[in-house]
Amino acid sequence: MTESRLVQQIAHALRHERERAGLTQQALAARAGLSQAAIARIERGDRLPSLTTAERLLTALDRQLRIEVEPLDSHLDATLDEMSGVDLVERLEDLGLDRLVAALGDLPYVLAGSTAALLQGAPIPVDAVEIAVRWQDSPRFTAFLERARAQRWNARWEQWGGVHPEPEEPGEHRWSTRHGELRARMVDELPEPIRVRLGTRTYPVEPLVEVEVTDRRAAELLRRHRQRLAAGTGDQPDGSAG
Repeated sequence: MTESRLVQQIAHALRHERERAGLTQQALAARAGLSQAAIARIERGDRLPSLTTAERLLTALDRQLRIEVEPLDSHLDATLDEMSGVDLVERLEDLGLDRLVAALGDLPYVLAGSTAALLQGAPIPVDAVEIAVRWQDSPRFTAFLERARAQRWNARWEQWGGVHPEPEEPGEHRWSTRHGELRARMVDELPEPIRVRLGTRTYPVEPLVEVEVTDRRAAELLRRHRQRLAAGTGDQPDGSAG
């Protein structure tokens, strides 16, 4: 693993856990005894923290650091090969993307994570529509969830339901709705989107550079996808951005 990949993975893990806990960077800084600027640099991937600092931050989030090793690229190639043969439009229909987008109405959002990568032509697995939503829009998001008869994923029982659907309540930001499965990343500010046109529709999409910071799994697949394209062994992107 190169240092740049490690920086991105730590940036993603810290941001994910902070947002899961419903904390701002300033609130986490107060808990951990660090500056907000230091946390911002780590989350942007501008700085690789020491193990001591990483443990300090995660402890403030009631989490602990774990180190794992894995095969370098063979498992990534198998996943990319499996996905590259599936039609993009068919995959988006299976996700129910247009149904969910229509149901969101005027709620401010940006398509994020693996969904954003898929719309930009990356043949990676996506099993739910992923969006970024601002914390300040949480009441409007909750109203949508109620209209959509959403049930939230209960990680303890590994089933849908039995937990409060509101984003402010503890738990994974993952819901089963009558329009399809939806996952959300709650953020202080929405990422600046690009516009991706597919057929007659245009979608607000998180840029790939942001996806690689916020989604560890997608980042690994995107890195390998680019390597394969450069070597002439991967499929060309299907989507178009404008």
